[in-house]
Amino acid sequence: MDITVSNSIHEPIYEQIANQIKKLIINQQLKPGETLPSIRKLAADLHISVITTKRAYDELENEGFIETVVGKGCFVSKENKEFIREKKMRMVEDKLSEVIKDSRVLNIGLQGLKMMIEVLYREV
Repeated sequence: MDITVSNSIHEPIYEQIANQIKKLIINQQLKPGETLPSIRKLAADLHISVITTKRAYDELENEGFIETVVGKGCFVSKENKEFIREKKMRMVEDKLSEVIKDSRVLNIGLQGLKMMIEVLYREV
């Protein structure tokens, strides 16, 4: 599992880890039932705190991406991947709704909003 973290971006390290693992799961590079590295091993590999790695794994478990079996480790959830994708799509829709509300308050038209999204999409 290839995960990289950076201190030079504004996203917290635990979110960087969680988001990269989510992407691997959604893109089916990590399969249902597949074992994830232990919290300690991933922390050591990334040269970060065990607490940071645990927070990433906790977030993944809360969102249904992974399951923890006491004494055995963490595994990719066997939950329906389409359900996870739909849940994430809903989160994106909610965030976009907030952006649209804010853009209306600032009197940013649809074309201006589209242009901002296109620029940001290419940068991220």
